Amino acid sequence: MSKLNIVKVGGNVIENPKTLFPFLQEFAKLEGNKILVHGGGKKATLWAERLGIPVQMNDGRRITDAETLELITGIYGGQVNKNIVALLQGLDCNAIGLSGADGNAIRAKKRPAKPIDYGFVGDVTLVNSAFFVNLLKQKLSPVCCALTHTGSGQILNTNADTIASKIAVALSTKFEVNLFYCFEKPGVLESVEEDDSLIEHIDSKKYKELKEHKIIHEGMLPKMKNAFDALNQGVSKVAIGKPEMIGGKIKHTSLTL
Repeated sequence: MSKLNIVKVGGNVIENPKTLFPFLQEFAKLEGNKILVHGGGKKATLWAERLGIPVQMNDGRRITDAETLELITGIYGGQVNKNIVALLQGLDCNAIGLSGADGNAIRAKKRPAKPIDYGFVGDVTLVNSAFFVNLLKQKLSPVCCALTHTGSGQILNTNADTIASKIAVALSTKFEVNLFYCFEKPGVLESVEEDDSLIEHIDSKKYKELKEHKIIHEGMLPKMKNAFDALNQGVSKVAIGKPEMIGGKIKHTSLTL
């Protein structure tokens, strides 16, 4: 099978011009099939504060009421997504911006209101793999924002790490998939305050040990869960680290079964 690189980039990278453009240069240099997934939560929070829209969070997860949904649809699917697409076009990468609703790319169901009502937040139920395959065959590089849809007219806010993992799994029957989670840290750290405490390799056994001893920072746990979910369902490789890792330039955390 041909290779496919799926790269999810974190908000601290995309919302800083000094880190965004170098990252996009690295992404544009990747040969062959590639997909970019992004969020935009920090920018959404900034605009919510400017507009006087209350920001509601629970354990780091955004509660998305109707007013917040309207805002993030414009930020994620508009400003952030189209800026990335325009920059990639300037780097000779033929990118196409997508939400989950475009081409029926990614469907989700609204998360149950109990025990916590997160509002218009979705859990992915279906990735339209044929749609992504067709785009890739046309030498297009999809740029997916963190929005999905129900199939009955409702947009939903959805975790970008999860979207990347679900796309990777769906396309693993068609491609040899490498999944990269890029953010501002070197990878998974033994101490979140010490960048030189990088754990370079984590397998399933090590992952279990790190969780049991509560060594992994709680903010990293959802990302790690998505990573191992992907590996357990056919994805060839998962890596976590700074953007430069996708070009093979720096050390990072490699995850295997």
